[in-house]
Amino acid sequence: MTPQSPPLPPIVIATRESRLALWQAKHVQALLRARGHDVSLLGMTTLGDQILDRSLSKVGGKGLFVKELETALEDGRADIAVHSLKDVPMVLPEGMLLACVMEREDPRDAFVSPRYARLQDLPHGAVVGTSSLRRQVLLQALRPDLKIEPLRGNLDTRLRKLDEGQYDAIVLAAAGLKRLGLQERIRTEFDRTEMLPAAGQGALGIEVRSDRQDLVAALAPLAHMPTWLTVTAERAVSRCMGGSCSMPLAAHARFEGGQLHIDAAWGDPEGRIALVRASAQGQVSTLEQANTLGEGVATELRAGGATG
Repeated sequence: MTPQSPPLPPIVIATRESRLALWQAKHVQALLRARGHDVSLLGMTTLGDQILDRSLSKVGGKGLFVKELETALEDGRADIAVHSLKDVPMVLPEGMLLACVMEREDPRDAFVSPRYARLQDLPHGAVVGTSSLRRQVLLQALRPDLKIEPLRGNLDTRLRKLDEGQYDAIVLAAAGLKRLGLQERIRTEFDRTEMLPAAGQGALGIEVRSDRQDLVAALAPLAHMPTWLTVTAERAVSRCMGGSCSMPLAAHARFEGGQLHIDAAWGDPEGRIALVRASAQGQVSTLEQANTLGEGVATELRAGGATG
């Protein structure tokens, strides 16, 4: 008989306390429990959750959503952290490891409005809410007449601000709305050719300390390699461009006909430079190959005038 590996001690998941973050953590908790693990949650409020009066690009970037969770991993209060991958910095701190990328939800952006069915239906000068520089430059390319205003807060807060009439429409990630059963709020899902998603959008990543190979092994069954390969290529574009939420950058990859196709776009928030686009495709079966494909697209963006 093959000896069984000793059972893992109880696993603690560090998570933000927003409704969406808790859904994501409970989703991972349920999958691990189904495999026989004892799993609990450690809810935390991050700096990104507390600073709501300024855009992320002005106060330190998306890393504000993960720093406290990483500290909990470092000091042993938690064992794993579940993240929306688009919120995870492109370079992890020393001693941290992205141990698992799970199957992706819908990566597209969603148009949400109580009065208008599509972006094209908005009147001249309508107010659209988003604090994403990526969405801002893509919206400006589609409708330069619109007034783009900052929109911070968790998903429920953003929807409330819309319903109060502060905006004519807002743009959100379709994945978050669908995970919380709010898909009826989606009026239109943007085609990826017009609103290219952010690197990692719709995917969940699980972070651990790099010395916890026991956890890496326990998480392996939850990984979805096609998603991991696509987001690795996307994140390589962003990393090579110095990517953070202060950069108006989109990158999205997908498998078609046995090849990985990746598209990227960079824009100038001031509108002085036209949108720069780049794309590539190739046979990809390893994370190293995905990384190389993404790096090539970043080089092409820079050659087209993108700056980072």
